[in-house]
Amino acid sequence: MKTLTHVNERGEDPRMVDISGKDVTERSAHAQARLVFPSEMARTLSDAGFMTAKGAVLTVAQIAGVMGVKSTSQLIPLCHPLSLSGCRVDITIEGDEAVIDCRVSCKGRTGVEMEALTGASVAALTIYDMCKAMSHDMVIREVRLMGKAGGKCDFQRIES
Repeated sequence: MKTLTHVNERGEDPRMVDISGKDVTERSAHAQARLVFPSEMARTLSDAGFMTAKGAVLTVAQIAGVMGVKSTSQLIPLCHPLSLSGCRVDITIEGDEAVIDCRVSCKGRTGVEMEALTGASVAALTIYDMCKAMSHDMVIREVRLMGKAGGKCDFQRIES
């Protein structure tokens, strides 16, 4: 089993990991979040083109997701600030669910998994915020890393 890198062997003394000895490589990550709408609400939003009194829900959520990616090191205390080379937030509607896919890339010494997870989460939270006047019965679920490349090891979630 791997050990934690942000604390000492006793689980104390939290710190940012020193990445100065790592090679600069291309790194990318893909995270996904799902937001489930009540069925009637999903139909109403779909019929309205996902426009509410607050504006274009999916467009605003995409922008918020990108802003979340860019703010990750300010939100997650031990994350390194990164110079990102790309970020894309795509939102699709599958039945009563909004599926948010956030893809992030950089050339650096550390990965972008936290940035992708933050972007997907912030986009989901934005959809919730923009639609909560209709119902508080929405559920954000399955915020998860789908894959990453670059660094020590690659990862790809295998769907069953």
